[in-house]
Amino acid sequence: MSVVEPSSAVGGVHDWFSWVVIASNALTGLWALGAHWRRWLRGRLLWTSIAMAQATVFVQAGLGSWLMAREGRDAGDLHALYGFSALVAVGIAYSYRQQLRDRVFLLYGCTGLFLMGLGIRAVILDSVG
Repeated sequence: MSVVEPSSAVGGVHDWFSWVVIASNALTGLWALGAHWRRWLRGRLLWTSIAMAQATVFVQAGLGSWLMAREGRDAGDLHALYGFSALVAVGIAYSYRQQLRDRVFLLYGCTGLFLMGLGIRAVILDSVG
């Protein structure tokens, strides 16, 4: 069974919100990569955007968990793995921010693009399954 069915409001939000996760992490990832080379791209707005984009991962995982726990949906092993991996990736990036202080924009840029890729793969798995 697919994670998202049209009969569920939460399922519809989970389906739609996956694109928010993908787009926001792609854009902030590219922005952070640009900030590595262009100082004028750096600032509070970038960090706020990164935090908000990464927060979407937790919202999406919460929606997916709701669907599995409350509505008895089966996400499929790989779909759930990609969701869990996205949560872990956010934690790893955060934990390495001090060690990679001189490359922090590269860290968060690559993390954003990695999260985008996980999101795309999860959507593809969901549409095939």
